Amino acid sequence: MAPMGIRLSPLGMAVFCLLGLGVLYHLYSGFLAGRFAFFMLSEPAAGGPETPHGSAPGGAVDLRELLAVSVLAAVRGGEEVKRVREGNVLNAKAKGKTREGAEEQLTTGDLLSNRRMFYLLKGAFPAVQINSEERVDTADQETVSWDRSIPEDIKQKIQPKEVPAESVTVWIDPLDATQEYTEDLRQYVTTMVCVAVNGKPVIGVIHKPFSSYTAWAMVDGGSNVKARSSYNEKTPRIIVSRSHAGKVEQVARQTFGNKTVIIPAGGAGYKVLALLDVPEKNQQEADVYIHVTYIKKWDICAGNAVLRALGGHMTTLTGEEISYAGSDGNEGGLIASINMNHKALIEKLPDLEKTSHK
Repeated sequence: MAPMGIRLSPLGMAVFCLLGLGVLYHLYSGFLAGRFAFFMLSEPAAGGPETPHGSAPGGAVDLRELLAVSVLAAVRGGEEVKRVREGNVLNAKAKGKTREGAEEQLTTGDLLSNRRMFYLLKGAFPAVQINSEERVDTADQETVSWDRSIPEDIKQKIQPKEVPAESVTVWIDPLDATQEYTEDLRQYVTTMVCVAVNGKPVIGVIHKPFSSYTAWAMVDGGSNVKARSSYNEKTPRIIVSRSHAGKVEQVARQTFGNKTVIIPAGGAGYKVLALLDVPEKNQQEADVYIHVTYIKKWDICAGNAVLRALGGHMTTLTGEEISYAGSDGNEGGLIASINMNHKALIEKLPDLEKTSHK
């Protein structure tokens, strides 16, 4: 007799499958749980201990912290600038020519200051874009740590304020007035840091290494410097680059009169400080700062931020606001003032815009 076939009911099949699943779960649950625990221990949770310093959850940075580390960076860079100059180990060489044909100098002070400032800022705020005058050589990378302390004067005047990291651009000038630095005209030399948010300068730091004076300001925040109270708008004292004095003098005297004073000086940082109330015996005073040629943004961003924070202005010669996003150069020259009718100044100097392109 042939064996009879065995047929399982649908209910029996379901029970059989459930039993099989139970056996598989028992065999593999321990293995899977172990692998999951290993994965959780190996990968830091988002926003956990591995979140970079200076960055808040969600990719935000605190501008008060960024101001504090910017001040520290300018001072640390200034220490390198001073050490190299006083040791007379500049190793100056030409790195190229300006659009006007003048040789641009590069020294050991530029390079060491740049390295110290860049890596301090990058270590504290790794998610933020940093633009510097000098190239950063990864072979010379160094660890420069920030202890996250905020100076008391900044704590007292500035409230925490978070902005998206992707909206921030930091501009570094590790040694402003390099030409004057090589000539040992120390009063003109500064180190500068600027923070721009969506292209607008909001934090400016200008440090004078040879006198240890530092000016800082934050737009809609506070500052440790103030504007001078007295200005002469009819016959202003105009501060200009040493190489541009002749270009500006003729037009300025025709516009404001023969009593107008032209002050040749080095360094964009120094020229902005000339518009402010700075307790420095080697700091000249001026009413207006004019530059009539192309200029790099790391030269002017910090000064622009300081002036904005104090109610002043820095624009192109035609009155356009300067954006600190995109390219690193400003084509339209500049005019800077504070506690003066900035628009009236621009209207009085229409010929300078043409001069800036010569």
